[in-house]
Amino acid sequence: MLERPNLAGAAAIHFTSAEEARISERFGVTTQGLVLPLGVEPLPIDPGIPKSEAVPTILFMSRIEPKKGLEILIGALEQVLARGIQFQLVLAGSNAQDPSYEAQIQTRIHNSPLAHHTHLPGFVTGDEKVKLLQQADVFVLPSYYENFGIAVAEAMVAGVPVVISKGVQIWPEVEQAQAGWVSSGDGNELAQLIEIALKSPEERHRRGQNAQKYALKNYSWEAISQHTIQAYQRILAPD
Repeated sequence: MLERPNLAGAAAIHFTSAEEARISERFGVTTQGLVLPLGVEPLPIDPGIPKSEAVPTILFMSRIEPKKGLEILIGALEQVLARGIQFQLVLAGSNAQDPSYEAQIQTRIHNSPLAHHTHLPGFVTGDEKVKLLQQADVFVLPSYYENFGIAVAEAMVAGVPVVISKGVQIWPEVEQAQAGWVSSGDGNELAQLIEIALKSPEERHRRGQNAQKYALKNYSWEAISQHTIQAYQRILAPD
């Protein structure tokens, strides 16, 4: 492996989550791991953007690609809808590198009972992104693998409770902080957790507050900068 000498000679290997460090393949080197999460900015709240009073809004906001578990999510939401539970799904994202997969997902939704309950705004940024996060009641990301999951952290700092899979490597933190609900990745379980979230506005509020508190403390750039300085000082300190 060409990078083995670089890994072996490094003072530390930077991981963005403890779970990523735990499951990483280090190719036989014993270099210490340094866990420093990615950072997010606090959401600029606009009091003029209210949440929907009609039905809860479920937000997926990420790249439209196979690893995000969209097929599982669509199937789970079809189950929830079949049980008579109403919601609005906002599926925000795009995939310029693989537009055929994006089109496949759009076709699947168009031919699904979800068609009349789904909004597809495409890739969003800036004020539109802020608006969608503020209007969301639940954020979902059932990915097969995310080394960190920056979109999840963005939702958390906005005070939105999250429903994620164990493929998102900050799931232990989400679970411990009670910042949302964590699925093993099974579609039936995902449907059950989404149903629980949609039926429990008080619990959504509680977990959303937990999410925001945890994200501000651990994923803000101020917190990360302090942790980085401390970590580098430990690395540079003489034995």
